Amino acid sequence: MRVVTGAFGYIGRYIARHLLDLGETVRTITTHPDKPDPFGGAIEAFPYNFHQPDKLVATLRGASTLYNTYWIRFEHGGATFEQAVQNTSTLFECAKKARIERIVHISVTNASLESRLPYYRGKALQQQTLIDSGVSYAIVRPTLVFGKEDILVNNIAWLIRKFPVFPIFGSGEYKLQPVYVGDLAAIAVACASDSKSIVLDAVGPETFTFKEFVKLISARIKPSVKLVHVAPAIGVALGQAIGLAVRDVILTRDELRGLMEGMLTSGQAPNGLTRFTEWLEMHKDEVGCSYSSELGRHFR
Repeated sequence: MRVVTGAFGYIGRYIARHLLDLGETVRTITTHPDKPDPFGGAIEAFPYNFHQPDKLVATLRGASTLYNTYWIRFEHGGATFEQAVQNTSTLFECAKKARIERIVHISVTNASLESRLPYYRGKALQQQTLIDSGVSYAIVRPTLVFGKEDILVNNIAWLIRKFPVFPIFGSGEYKLQPVYVGDLAAIAVACASDSKSIVLDAVGPETFTFKEFVKLISARIKPSVKLVHVAPAIGVALGQAIGLAVRDVILTRDELRGLMEGMLTSGQAPNGLTRFTEWLEMHKDEVGCSYSSELGRHFR
């Protein structure tokens, strides 16, 4: 048996689907066990129970591998990065007590304990907690993850469809390397078959500047949109204004800083197979047709 956190969400859903396709028995731990089940009852769902570790151990017992996707994108409504790190520590401790043989943990490229960005520092603390746990591990660190349920890419496309102009923050020359969520899932599942503890990045086969990335999306769905260079502070302010209208957080200052500092790139050779250009061509008529809410997905 395998346990996947967040199998009713985004990345966890693809990992769970890949495991089911391989004939594995899958159980999920989720913040919202009553969410619509995309697997038709094929997966048992349990709450995280961070405050009741005995119940969490019971949920994990009998599984050989834990695939962990648990994290928060930003602090909101009492959810903090510090608490998320502590919850992760509790999860790994319970996994050890349940005799989990291997933990495959989804992190992010360029996570660092020295980072001044709380998201990336928190991810590094998660990684260190796993390394110190004594359980065999694989830490998989994706770049920018894209797919049908993606929020960032979808909402870039939504903004392009909705407005006559789209902001390019600063020069737009900073780079990103998008990796398909299905490829990330395949990499994560493959990592479970080895007992050696490893850290590796999950990287797509194409590299774009941010400006090239937005141009590519606009060319496929709305060539008439005008790209306008704006100061990063103005871009964040625009995002906050639109966020108020849609009752969501579109982009945080730290997310923009990480993007502009090239945090969504890797020095590792690409190991993802799916090209964003080809995926976008296949999904150009659906991407961005409706807004995807981070708060709606995780906090409401």
